[in-house]
Amino acid sequence: MEVESGSDDFIDDDDDFGGSRGKNVKGKGKAIDRRKKDKGKGKINEQAYAWEASYTRSWDTVQEDEAGSLQSAVDDLLARGRRRRLLAPSSAFRRTIIRHLILLLDLSASMMDRDMRPTRFDLMLEYSREFVLEWFDQNPLGQIGVVGMRAGVGERIGEMSSNPQDVLKAIADRHKLEPAGEPSLQNAIEMARSSMSHLPTHSSREITIIFGSLTTVDPGNIHDTLDACIKDKIRISVVALAAEMKICREMCDKTGGQFGVAINDGHFKDILFELIPPPTQRAASKAGGGASNPSADLMMMGFPTRLPDTSPPALCVCHSELKSEGFLCPRCSAKLCDVPTDCDICGLMIVSSPHLARSFHHLFPVKPYDAVMEASLSSPSANCHGCEAPFPKTASAMSGEGISPLGRYKCPICLNDFCSDCDVFVHDVVHCCPGCGK
Repeated sequence: MEVESGSDDFIDDDDDFGGSRGKNVKGKGKAIDRRKKDKGKGKINEQAYAWEASYTRSWDTVQEDEAGSLQSAVDDLLARGRRRRLLAPSSAFRRTIIRHLILLLDLSASMMDRDMRPTRFDLMLEYSREFVLEWFDQNPLGQIGVVGMRAGVGERIGEMSSNPQDVLKAIADRHKLEPAGEPSLQNAIEMARSSMSHLPTHSSREITIIFGSLTTVDPGNIHDTLDACIKDKIRISVVALAAEMKICREMCDKTGGQFGVAINDGHFKDILFELIPPPTQRAASKAGGGASNPSADLMMMGFPTRLPDTSPPALCVCHSELKSEGFLCPRCSAKLCDVPTDCDICGLMIVSSPHLARSFHHLFPVKPYDAVMEASLSSPSANCHGCEAPFPKTASAMSGEGISPLGRYKCPICLNDFCSDCDVFVHDVVHCCPGCGK
């Protein structure tokens, strides 16, 4: 009974009189609740794994407008691409369209890190395949070879070839490329440099390195290898997946290449695909100061004769296999499987006219269209000159550099108006203005 009485007295003090003891209990409860809330926030903000920090919900990147349409999100993506293209040079540059590239892949144990999904190694192989396909599409007269860095040595994964299927086949089997050990930049660069020592002077020599480690195991002084690359005019570009290393930055700066550190998956692909366009040639410096353009040397090419499928089988000089279809060298009549390539018998470069035409647009890019900011009598056309689609009658709310609220983009030469879709299609695919043919 005394216990019940004491309990009743405590309740009466808390409810009726608001005693100090009741206040203390009440304040203590608020403090506990506050600590629980703060602890819950800490759990939400804390990320246990690196891949959780880079996790993005793709359905949140595209937002619907008030009418429930996704057209505004698509227009925004096109506008971003247009702004990026406006920063690119639109005048003619001296470029090397006959390219020879060695792709150096880091196959060290650090490529098994999961900061990029699913691993750095799997993502590197995926983007490398896409890079090879796009590179050959934009540079049909080029050749690619693949070299790996694993266990302190350089491994030749694929020979230099002008056929994208051969390059893709070399990096298709991931089990043969399983990462192990530490990389060696010096051994891999020396192997790549030796494979390009026989190339002519009119072609470019490039090395693209995908590097995910923070260490390199070299048998000698890597600066001697760098000096040899500078002497041989080899351009080195590095795409780093971990952090910037001084030697990597120095190699890119001294050879005229590009260097970038990937922040996430999308940025990794962006900086890798920036290496697809042919590099510009810098003017050679004179002895007394100033700059002078290198002289233009003529080179010999051959246009082959294509054999039909019904022709009698014969041995090809590239694979020594019996095949019916193929190409005949115009100089020595040797049978070749694919073009463009170099004849293994006489050394003549074999190309076709479509390959030359597809490489031509790099030398003379289409000038960017001007954004029409307001309607005037000088733009009487109500439809796009390219696809005949009607222009929107009301201005959109999108604003920014190089974006037209009317959806009109005018060619500075022929003064025809094009829609945003045709603007992207002309500059990224056709590479020729349908209005003026330039």
